[in-house]
Amino acid sequence: MTGALFDIVALKDHRPYLRLSLSWVETEPGVSKGETMTTLKDRPNTALLVVDVQNGVVGGTPKRDLVVANVGSLVERARRERVPVIWVQHSDDKETTLEAVLSGLRVGRLVVVGAQTDACIRSTLHGAFVRGYDATLVSDAHTTEDQTAWGAPPPDQVIAHTNLYWTYQTAPGRTVGTVKTKDVDFSGTS
Repeated sequence: MTGALFDIVALKDHRPYLRLSLSWVETEPGVSKGETMTTLKDRPNTALLVVDVQNGVVGGTPKRDLVVANVGSLVERARRERVPVIWVQHSDDKETTLEAVLSGLRVGRLVVVGAQTDACIRSTLHGAFVRGYDATLVSDAHTTEDQTAWGAPPPDQVIAHTNLYWTYQTAPGRTVGTVKTKDVDFSGTS
């Protein structure tokens, strides 16, 4: 997937089992304006990035109903505020066009929600971060399945740890961190 923004391959039993690709984008003319500190030139806008929120992925995850409700409320708010909503889902055979979409919308800041915390969410955050995007993780709007049978910590610990370390990420010229659903500000200040 050369040239893609998010080349995410999650591993299960040391073998690749999914790749992410762009599914669809909701936007209207006049996307949100706000102040970002992204290192990407002429990219002042914010987008809500919804990763893998689908029955086959979040069906058995802890706090599924709360996470889905929080994601839903953010999607509604983004639509009201004319912020692009970009839905990403896993795929085995499609390349992502996410960078082209984000560039076309002049997006330099991502608000990230969804699943799986320990794979797709972390990879998306880090992929955005190293490519110059501002990236905010919504701390109560992501979840993951139980991987304790394979030696992973319980899901609540995976989520808490991801929230903790993303809160303190830093890099010159970029704004990252975590925020609760009720405190998301699509104008670029949270």
